[in-house]
Amino acid sequence: MSTAPPAVEWLPEWTDPIPEPAAAAPGGGTGRTSRWRRAQPTVLAGGAYLVLSVALWWEVWSSHPTSVSLCGCGDPALFTWFLDWPAHAITHGTDPFYSSAMFHPGGVNLLANTSEVGLGVVLAPVTWVFGPVATLNVSLTLAPVLSALAMFVLARRWVSWTPAAFVAGLLYGFSPVVVSNLTDAHLMVAMAPVPPLLVLCLDELLVRQRRRPVAVGVVLGLLVVVQFFLGTELLLICAITAAVGVVLVVAYAAVGHRDALRRHARHALVGFGTAAGVAGVLLAYPLWFVLDGPAHLSGLVWPAVPPGDFGIRLPTLVTLDPTGSETATAHRFGGYQGLGLHQADYLGVGLLLVLVAVVVLRRRDRRLWLFGSVGLLSVLLSLSAGLNDFWVPWRVLRHLPEVQNIVPDRFMVITVLCASVMLGIAVDATRRWVTVTPGIRSGRPDRNAAPSAGRRAAAGGAALVVTLIALVPIANSYVGRLPLTVGPMVVPEWFRTVAPHLPPGQVVLTYPSSFGGFLTSLTEQVDNGLSYDTVEGGGPSEVPSRLGPEASGAAALGDAALALDPAATYTPATATAVREALLGWGVTRVVVPDPSGLPSYEQGLHTSYAVALLTAATGQRPQFEADAWVWVPDTSVPAVPVDGAALRACVGTTNLPTGPPDAIPDCVLSGSGR
Repeated sequence: MSTAPPAVEWLPEWTDPIPEPAAAAPGGGTGRTSRWRRAQPTVLAGGAYLVLSVALWWEVWSSHPTSVSLCGCGDPALFTWFLDWPAHAITHGTDPFYSSAMFHPGGVNLLANTSEVGLGVVLAPVTWVFGPVATLNVSLTLAPVLSALAMFVLARRWVSWTPAAFVAGLLYGFSPVVVSNLTDAHLMVAMAPVPPLLVLCLDELLVRQRRRPVAVGVVLGLLVVVQFFLGTELLLICAITAAVGVVLVVAYAAVGHRDALRRHARHALVGFGTAAGVAGVLLAYPLWFVLDGPAHLSGLVWPAVPPGDFGIRLPTLVTLDPTGSETATAHRFGGYQGLGLHQADYLGVGLLLVLVAVVVLRRRDRRLWLFGSVGLLSVLLSLSAGLNDFWVPWRVLRHLPEVQNIVPDRFMVITVLCASVMLGIAVDATRRWVTVTPGIRSGRPDRNAAPSAGRRAAAGGAALVVTLIALVPIANSYVGRLPLTVGPMVVPEWFRTVAPHLPPGQVVLTYPSSFGGFLTSLTEQVDNGLSYDTVEGGGPSEVPSRLGPEASGAAALGDAALALDPAATYTPATATAVREALLGWGVTRVVVPDPSGLPSYEQGLHTSYAVALLTAATGQRPQFEADAWVWVPDTSVPAVPVDGAALRACVGTTNLPTGPPDAIPDCVLSGSGR
């Protein structure tokens, strides 16, 4: 007989459950059959979620998943690079946490960025066999599947009807906060299977206590480690909200259930201590690496962005932006190339009505109050300090180290987690209520008898109605915007034909530059197997204050790609700053592909000006090979002192160079007297 203590009364499981008809007589079937019967619902749910995710990404899996994805630009390019590096590091025996292949020579601290090192390591075999684009596609496809499946597993602890758990997983894994982050390849948010599993461990340690606390503590510690390598920001969000949830549970027990609290305190403390020990040992070095390792980030990750600004407004929870997030600017400079989703924080009126109704009708269920309270808190923490005139928590939190770097609207992951659990309970409660009501009304409820087929059908229909009320508004927001838009990862000819044959140790700068927000150079680099280093990159390392003495030259290169009229502010000092930056970075090749025929996100706004600027900065005439202007900087050649008027005359008024390929370089050099 089991000696495990009973579940605490102050956070009860479902009361008066209606048992399902037995599938087989007790003792029937082998152990293997029994294990399969227990695992079957999870396997079937996972298969259903996978089908939905493949449909979401149908344009990938119906074409060429090794060369087709969101785009070779913007954050998708950055995450492709991040996923590629661990596989490259493993095969070359280098550090998977640090690389100077990006932002050469200073490099990038991957753990201090949204690098998804955990995914990159686990999916390294995919990268080795099929390439990094396939790895990105696999990650994007699995993100909603694993997130939904984790919620399904969690919800099954609290519902007696498997479809109710499936609905909970469906909401969590395919919610707007997940799907909208997929469109920018933001896997640090969209890959969210760990939070529900953390809640499962907390439930086991604090409430059920049916398993050994050390074993649960080990699992909890390992989950913390996994989330660390999937995204430290979401880990910190989980820590904040979990701490609030634990405090609420303990406070409630301390008020009216002190005996239960004392009975369970030691068990819980042993589990939490074990988890802290496991996570502390495994994360000691990685945590140091984040805070003080090479190329680490200090203070505000984005110094120019006021902490707490990227949050939500309350009306957006139930109202849709009629245009969505798609803009010509996003398409031009590397955002999602399709018809964007409306917004990540949308929940819909239907879901909120269902949640309020289940709390009112089942007001004695403390789980609903717990998840409702934590969900409400996470909404408050999601509110923008810049968009809302009234007081929001971020007016205090933005002064706290590390916490100030959280993007507020990402607390919506916890909001949706809480809403999903509550929806699962609501669907299950609806079905149970319809099933048992006739017996209760007649005064002869028989809870051990299976309900009639008609009553079961009516109960299932009622549960379906509740599900539709909650999910149809969200599903409607996706109409006309799915499947997600993808396209071929376009690489200019020079990078396809010349770059693979470069000698070792090359450092390449391309145009348009990442210093102007264009990240196509990363796609070009991974297409060549990271065989050369680049001075460019993405993420917070590109902040000017972190670029050192090369910051002025980087700014000039960024202006060449993005400014409205960079020629208007050009002076000989501009060319000198670019030259000094090239020398400081150790650049061995500067490449400006001919933009004709390339996607808009691979075309800077001022290609003609860039050719002129780089000619002036290097003092050299470029070679034109494989549809690209290429300079090999010579440290002995100074920048040419061409003035702004002469350079503007060489550039003309068009973005695309006209005439012979050497027309602009010859004009610049002749204008300087060379």
